Formats: sequence, C-alpha cells, structure tokens
Amino acid sequence: MADTYTPPVVGTGIKASIQRLGGHLAGMIMPNIGAFIAWGLITALFIPTGWVPNEMFAKLVGPIITMLLPILIGYTGGRMVHGQRGAVVGAVATMGVVVGADIPMFLGAMVIGPLAAFVLKYVDRFTEERTKAGFEMLVDNFTAGIVGGAMALLGAWGIGPIVRVVTTTAGDAVEWLITRDLLPIASVLIEPAKVLFLNNAINHGVLGPLGVVQAKEAGKSILFMLESNPGPGLGLLLAYLFFGPRQLRPSTPAAIIIHFFGGIHEIYFPYVLMKPRLILATILGGAAGVFTFLVTGAGLVATPSPGSIFAYIAVTPKGGWFGVILGILVAAGVSFLVAAVLLGFGRGEKPEETQDQPETPAVDEAADAETEAGDKADATRTQGA
Repeated sequence: MADTYTPPVVGTGIKASIQRLGGHLAGMIMPNIGAFIAWGLITALFIPTGWVPNEMFAKLVGPIITMLLPILIGYTGGRMVHGQRGAVVGAVATMGVVVGADIPMFLGAMVIGPLAAFVLKYVDRFTEERTKAGFEMLVDNFTAGIVGGAMALLGAWGIGPIVRVVTTTAGDAVEWLITRDLLPIASVLIEPAKVLFLNNAINHGVLGPLGVVQAKEAGKSILFMLESNPGPGLGLLLAYLFFGPRQLRPSTPAAIIIHFFGGIHEIYFPYVLMKPRLILATILGGAAGVFTFLVTGAGLVATPSPGSIFAYIAVTPKGGWFGVILGILVAAGVSFLVAAVLLGFGRGEKPEETQDQPETPAVDEAADAETEAGDKADATRTQGA
C-alpha cells in the first residue's frame, strides 16, 4: 500500500499533525515516482531544447504532466483512503480538476482524490446494512459511479478554480517581490510553491516572461534562475542520503541523478512533504543562491529547460560560468547544512535500530545472577545437611 513508502509518524500535537499530513501527501507521490522519472526522461530527451529533439515523441510531454500524473496521484490518494473502490473514484474525480486546466493539477489531485474516496467510504457504510442480498454489486457500482461523477463535477466547478486562484496569487506575490528588488526574499514564496507543484506556473507564467524582457535589454537575466536553480534540491537530497530515514536512503541516489542531471525538480518534492520542516532548508538555500547570483552579476540568456546543470551550462552567456556555478554550489551547500541540522545529523535513526537490543544483555545477566544465586543456596543447604 502507498503508506508504506513513508516512515510512520508518532506522537501528538501540531508538529506531529503537520508531519502526518505531509506523509499522506508524500504517500500519494512516492508510489508514482517511476511515472515522474519516465516523464522526466522523455522531457529531457525529446523537447526542442532536449538532448535529441523529436517532434513526435515530444507530444507525450504535455499529456503526461497534465493528465496522467495528476490522475495517478488522485488514484493513489483514493486507494490510501478506501482501497480499490476509493482509487477508481479518486481517479474519476481527478478528471474534474484536470479538464480545462492549463497547469498541472497535482495539488488539485491531492485534494480531490482522497476527498472522493472519503465520501464513498461513508456512502458504503450507509448502504452496506440497507442493501438486500443479491443487489450488492449493483448498488456498489452505482454508488461508485454517482460519487465519482459528482466529485468530478465538483472538481471542475469548485476545486479546480480554487487551485488556479492559489496559483495566480502565488505568481502575483513573486512578481511583487521582483518589481521591488527583493529577489532573495522571493525564495520564501517560490520554494513552498514548488513543493506544492506550482513550480511550472511560477516559472513559465511569471519568471519566464519577465526574464525574456530583461534578457532582451541586458543580454541576460537572473529571473531565469530563481525557480530553476537545482542547488536547493540537490542539497536536500544529499542530506537525506546521509542523515535521512534509513528506509528512504536507498532511493535518494536515483533521485539526485534525475534532479540534478535530468532537471526534474518534482522528484525531490515528496521528500520535503514527508518532513515539512525541511522547507526551511530549501528556502535558505534558494535565498543564498539568489544572493550569490546578485553579487556576482550572474544571469542566463534563456529559461533552462529542464532545470538541470547541463541546461544551465547551455544557456549561460560567455564569461558567466563562475557566478552561475558558484550560485548553484552555495545553494546546495546551505540547503545541505540546514537540512542536516533539521534531520539531527541522523541521530534520530539510532534508537530505532537499537531500541530492542540493549535489554537483551541485561536480561541475560540477570538470569545468570539468579542461576548463580540458586546454585550457592543449594550448595549451602547441602553442606548444612
């Protein structure tokens, strides 16, 4: 099941609740990482700015990110709530937020999928005791169809527009910071928005057009680098590799390759969602990178697409290598250090591995002592006799 992809959260309170919510959100993404990787490879290879551009294969990129991936997320979210029936209803409901949207509806899918399954779960409880024998399949199919269709309509009418409003608001806020020369502070909005899969909307909807205007005037633009910098994500994944939960460490090398060399930043978002406090690492790393770009006067001539180190090199103007590479390294270093601190440098993993071991020697010693005492008592009684 999907929830086995994320470590369990124990405890109560606000912190545990936030971690539990993040775990559920990550649980919808982690089982579908293979699909994200497939989309990332197709994107990196076949888009016009890819390694081997191919017009026919590039047609796969749009439908996968706008249709397939959100539906898989909604399907997985529904399955987490109400098994296979919830998965089917979650996928149907996700179509409501997908149709007519001009941005990838990952956030909408993470809302509507579990919500539809939750509604169906209570409908099933209501009909289970009131359905006569022999009509179970008929009632189950019709209730699933009715709930799925109704939630799809709700998604198209309500949830989809709400997500679009959130996306537009985030983009306007970033633009407000840019126009007031507060670029490092923009990371406070950009990094959380990225984790909620609003990265494409901010990059291509706000930063890209503004960067094109600036590049025409100055020959390069720093705006192309605010969202696409692979440094913060690289630092976070490296911290997970060395200090993260042990059951997740084997997955991070592949994620690092896809993120840094393939430019698919979506691969690291679930790692933040599992431990939401790590968003501080990406924010500080992103801000440090932007500050470095400002100090060194770095800029790109076009949007790096996808946001990989190779794409950065390809659109770096002549003589601008130092500032670009330094900004990426500084962002990665700051993100790694902050994430390592927030992960406790892996110290939190030791009790989980050894919590059952310390008691064994103590129990054995107690048993040996008891046996030795019994032998001495027997010997004393024998001598007295």
